[in-house]
Amino acid sequence: MLELLSEAFTLFATIENALALLVGVVVGTVVGAIPGMTTPMAVALTLPFTFALPPVTGILLLLGVYKGGIYGGSITAILINTPGTPAASCTVLDGYPLAQKGEARRALDIALIASCIADFISNISLILFAGYLATFALNFGSAELFTLIVFSLTIIAGVSGNQLLKGFGAACLGLLLATVGLDLIYGTNRFVFGQVNLMSGLTFIPVLIGLFAMPEIINYFISKEKTTAKTTLAGKGASLADVKSCIKSILRGSFIGVILGAIPGIGGAPAAFMSYSEARRTSKDPDSFGKGQIEGVAAAEAGNNGVAGATMIPLLALGIPGDVITAIILGAFMIHGLRPGPLMFQENLSLIYAIFMGIMLSSVYLFIVGKLSIKAISKIADIPKSRLFPCVLILCVFGSYAVNNTIFDVGVMFLMGAIGFGMLKLSIPVAPFLIAFILGPLLEDNFRQSLLISKGSYAIFFSSGICWFFWILTSFSIAFLIYQHQKPGTPPLVNQ
Repeated sequence: MLELLSEAFTLFATIENALALLVGVVVGTVVGAIPGMTTPMAVALTLPFTFALPPVTGILLLLGVYKGGIYGGSITAILINTPGTPAASCTVLDGYPLAQKGEARRALDIALIASCIADFISNISLILFAGYLATFALNFGSAELFTLIVFSLTIIAGVSGNQLLKGFGAACLGLLLATVGLDLIYGTNRFVFGQVNLMSGLTFIPVLIGLFAMPEIINYFISKEKTTAKTTLAGKGASLADVKSCIKSILRGSFIGVILGAIPGIGGAPAAFMSYSEARRTSKDPDSFGKGQIEGVAAAEAGNNGVAGATMIPLLALGIPGDVITAIILGAFMIHGLRPGPLMFQENLSLIYAIFMGIMLSSVYLFIVGKLSIKAISKIADIPKSRLFPCVLILCVFGSYAVNNTIFDVGVMFLMGAIGFGMLKLSIPVAPFLIAFILGPLLEDNFRQSLLISKGSYAIFFSSGICWFFWILTSFSIAFLIYQHQKPGTPPLVNQ
């Protein structure tokens, strides 16, 4: 064993590997902070640079971009209400209100600390439990995934606050728009209205930018009273007391991220919302969530960063990509003549351990890069809105166009901006819409696949222990919701 570790350390301990990982984290953080420039896009653009590199160096470069990108998305989410990545869409709920209060530095600090802790826990889980968690993930068929998503949809109640009926209405709209495009089972068109661009459905990034960034911009430009004052930064970062108050949510969110990350196809956004919902449910002051609660930022960032290392579990142990990014990383392995899976643990174990060493170092790099950049990046909040919002609008247009290089997506962004502005004026929460829009396709596809497998029998949804486990969790979640709203003094489901 010592000989194996020594060989792995020799593979890893080179200046090239350390620099590649550092460059990857820096590039990922910068790209993740640009709306529309998603982490998968950054990893894909970096892939050609790994062709001439040694296998360990190339893979560590991609992993650095991955890790930095997941954190980087929180920066613009907090500062300008525009998530840099879909996984950061939950961070805006409390991050931007904190920035509006002049506590952007504090929010960025707690986001970084939560990200690093969750990333570290996710990496440890990858190293210690890769085989076990990958086997657990393999037990998830379409029926098990359907019940998991049904349980996940109960998060909508958690992020709707006291406006539950409005939240469910927004969720129904999200589910409806998620059906636009080709039916993946039979290939028929749905709500396309003759538009070829709609056949692949509504692209997530323009929808995301339209919902969060555009309403703020529209509201500012049509407002009669335009403030020219700057958003003042308090200049203080997160205190030790902040970290102590958030540590339970960070740890819980990290493990939620690890579990969901080990299941192929789930991704960081559902993990972030589930972590956020649990933090709100267990909080002594749940009504403060969505209004600038530091624990909300910590929970969201812990959830989406907890996924990062865990998605490598099915990739390395079974050769199954956990998400789009690990599918690109799988391509990097294959380019270098390596095939992840059980045989790799027998034939290239020293290389795997070298990658593990790099993954642990990436958590340290993430903290250093994030800490050094926070002071400079947080100055964005000092820019007057009269100058900031036109720049943000340009970034929104660029980000929406860059996804598919079509003006149509820019139009979708403006349309969703108008819808988001209407929701803002009617006090309809955006988060339920977003959750339903993300989970809708997964819900439908797994439901229909299950019925095809069972030849129309609904018994398949009760055919395994995992299914029953999630049905029980769903029942408890609904029962808790009913109990909460029957307690004396509980506000009505819809604010009048």
